Amino acid sequence: MPGEKILIVDDEKPINDLIRSYVESEGFTALSVFNGHDAIECVQKENPDLIILDVMLPDIEGINVCLELRKNNHVPIIFLSCKSEEIDKIVALSVGGDDYLTKPFHGGELIARIKAQLRRHNQFDGKKYGTDDEEEISYDFPGMSIDVNKKEVYIDGQLINLTAKEFDILQLLVENPNRIFNAEQIFEQVWKMEALEGDGRTVMVYISTLRKKIEINPNSPKYIASIRGLGYKLNTRHF
Repeated sequence: MPGEKILIVDDEKPINDLIRSYVESEGFTALSVFNGHDAIECVQKENPDLIILDVMLPDIEGINVCLELRKNNHVPIIFLSCKSEEIDKIVALSVGGDDYLTKPFHGGELIARIKAQLRRHNQFDGKKYGTDDEEEISYDFPGMSIDVNKKEVYIDGQLINLTAKEFDILQLLVENPNRIFNAEQIFEQVWKMEALEGDGRTVMVYISTLRKKIEINPNSPKYIASIRGLGYKLNTRHF
């Protein structure tokens, strides 16, 4: 893990320098930029292992930087923000962010979150880019096919662009077809951390966006069923 490149995107130089000192003290290589355009360019040139991204930037909002990067890059992104409202966290996670930390923050907590995201990402890469002998895992349902190794979902033969978290939620339900998960359980399984107040609503947002992408009629879902008062499960009645 030491030596991995951490891109710091924050226009406030004192904060950028402070974060840089934290990550370098842990043996990481720090890259610093101060606006959204430079962040996108740096990702293309340097291919960092993780990005610490401020929400408020002078040229492009961090949310839009994340949306642009998520078109072809799954590098872990930890958002930093002065905003502590629940809706701000939900928006940041729903556009493809992996974590959200509110300023001011403790250096120890930031480093712990960086290491947790790198561990998860490395595990993901190990599955995606394994050896040729790796077992191929796929699921086929009427109108939907899922390639777990490639992290791809096809609806009626068309590739659907899912975020990493959306795919993980779908995979969780598909691999446990007879189990009902409440929102907090889904959060803990997918985010690999204890669910706190409000995290269940984050999952509800993800379920909503996932349904919009894979369901013909999101209001009458074919694949992801809501079980009143209990949670969500794969809708095996249609299979």
